[in-house]
Amino acid sequence: MSTYKPIVEKRVDLALTNDFLRKATRRATDRLRHNKYQAAEELGDWEQWRLAGDTIRTHVIANLDYYLKQLIAQVEKNGGHVHLAQTPSEAVEIVRQIARDHGAKTIIKSKSMVSEEIHLNPALEKDGISVVETDLGEYILQVAGEVPSHIIVPAMHKTRQQVADIFEPLAGHTLSSDTPTLTRFVRQQMRQKFLQGDIGITGCNFAVADTGSIVMVTNEGNGRMVSTLPRIQITLMGMERIVPSFRELSVLLNLLARSATGQRLSSYTTILTPPKHATDADGPEEFHLVILDHNRSEILGDPTFRQSLKCIRCGACFNVCPVYRQIGGHAYGSVYSGPIGSVITPLLEKDWEKWGHLPYFSSLCGACSEACPVRIPLHDLLVKLRARKTLTGHTPQIEKRIFQAYRFMFTHEKTLRRALRLGARFQFPFVQHDRIVSGPPPLSNWTKSKTLPMVASKSFMYLWEEAKRQGTIPTPNSKE
Repeated sequence: MSTYKPIVEKRVDLALTNDFLRKATRRATDRLRHNKYQAAEELGDWEQWRLAGDTIRTHVIANLDYYLKQLIAQVEKNGGHVHLAQTPSEAVEIVRQIARDHGAKTIIKSKSMVSEEIHLNPALEKDGISVVETDLGEYILQVAGEVPSHIIVPAMHKTRQQVADIFEPLAGHTLSSDTPTLTRFVRQQMRQKFLQGDIGITGCNFAVADTGSIVMVTNEGNGRMVSTLPRIQITLMGMERIVPSFRELSVLLNLLARSATGQRLSSYTTILTPPKHATDADGPEEFHLVILDHNRSEILGDPTFRQSLKCIRCGACFNVCPVYRQIGGHAYGSVYSGPIGSVITPLLEKDWEKWGHLPYFSSLCGACSEACPVRIPLHDLLVKLRARKTLTGHTPQIEKRIFQAYRFMFTHEKTLRRALRLGARFQFPFVQHDRIVSGPPPLSNWTKSKTLPMVASKSFMYLWEEAKRQGTIPTPNSKE
């Protein structure tokens, strides 16, 4: 048995017994999903917009080498520095070296999923650098020592009272749990941090290849402070986060905001072409763009899973997924949760023992594929990931034994009938209200959350043979 299996089961059990988490997750995803439907309807023919987004992202992925070269050339022409990182550890070391070169003591960050992916904060903190998340949700989780539970709403599993309790040690006094008090407290904290930051680190929703511009989509404006006040800016991006020009960007921004939060446009859509030039009023004097591979090149070369790189990180698939809506993001155990996380995490990390459970965190209902604004067939990819796991020999031994027994039973009719008769006779200790509600392992894993129909005392085949003997089966020419 995998050493990670008990950990996974524990995370899932904790999520399923956390009533507030489940209610908060359903409430937040319901609201986001409803807002998306309204915004999509307002836009017009949503399927045509999805097709346009799919076409753009497919084109970029198919020509990624060309657009990466163009982006790198433009950033360097603008005066920026580009760093290519093959692995997360390389990306971390690049950022650490920049911080060391400039004697940085404080780094302020706007939201960056890549920084979570490479586990940047702990590495910087080991170097004695103070790292401050400036996105409100991310800041709450940083103070609490937790990780995000949703790609768009990272702290949605927290109540306002819990947030107040988290902030009270920093405040040194009791805080009211009303929203204005909490946001005022964070605003006061952040103003000092913004002014003290030696380096600003940002994420990148899109990079515009033909201008070397960086696009950040936020709803708080902290990204603008992080990218204008510090003298040095570092932007982290996955290598696939490129658009050819502003023309394609306009399509994807329409899709992103509507799919993520149901807005026509996010409150702050920031387009930067750093570093600061002589005629600019503000901005960083020095700009570094760190482009991360982390096995994306291998995904790019895989015709089956290449489509997963089209993702624009909107979170729409989270909001319709029945599994995510029941257990939230922490049960996945990965930086990227939800359906898209279940696809890309095993591909990025290449560790079936640790992440092989993720493709099974899905009912395969297909709602995620319908919700995706760039038409990634997520449920198909999840099935193919399950197949790849099996074909590469990573199936647990107990699962192999179960399917071997299944194959044996269904290829030996007499044995199957005998087993069904025994099951019908000995099932009653596990039956309540005509349903099987418990049982020995591995059946007990199923009956922890579901019930099964009773084994019939007479099988269908037995009843069919009996009906044929009695002549009670209607024939095609029968008037019945």
